[in-house]
Amino acid sequence: MSENVSHRFDRLPATEAERDVEGRPTREAVLTFWAERFGIDPETFAAYTFWERGNGKIWAFTGDLETPVDIEALGMSFMRTRQEHWKPTTEAVQRFGPRADRNVIHLDREAAERFLAGEDQQLEWDGDWGYLVVTHDIAGGPEPIGVGLYVHGELRSQIPKGRRRDFSGE
Repeated sequence: MSENVSHRFDRLPATEAERDVEGRPTREAVLTFWAERFGIDPETFAAYTFWERGNGKIWAFTGDLETPVDIEALGMSFMRTRQEHWKPTTEAVQRFGPRADRNVIHLDREAAERFLAGEDQQLEWDGDWGYLVVTHDIAGGPEPIGVGLYVHGELRSQIPKGRRRDFSGE
């Protein structure tokens, strides 16, 4: 059995039967996660290949390369999988979140500003606990602004520190 190499991109195997690195997720499992958690049709990702770099850092790439690839970046950071709960990235939710029809929470302006500032907030939500697509009205309609983690009546902002914005002075 092969092993994971932290500085190299390796394509995800299509199924478990094709896996040669213990613990590496499969394309099938990634598509199932997005379909079951967010209701996003697996066909949405038909043009994408998925790659692991490091331990559970999954990237999406619209193209096809020989595997492995020894480069710094490939496509877009997509999700993290080698933890108890798989977590989509902000980039992936902003790109694919408009297709989500499940586990989407919509915030008004005040709540969205707090969320984008990285603040956690008490909010009512009658859906599943876990990672959510967080939306806010932009240019006349709801748009995904990031990933939130909802537990115990609290929406925890997952906006990366470098992308947070403070709107309190505006």
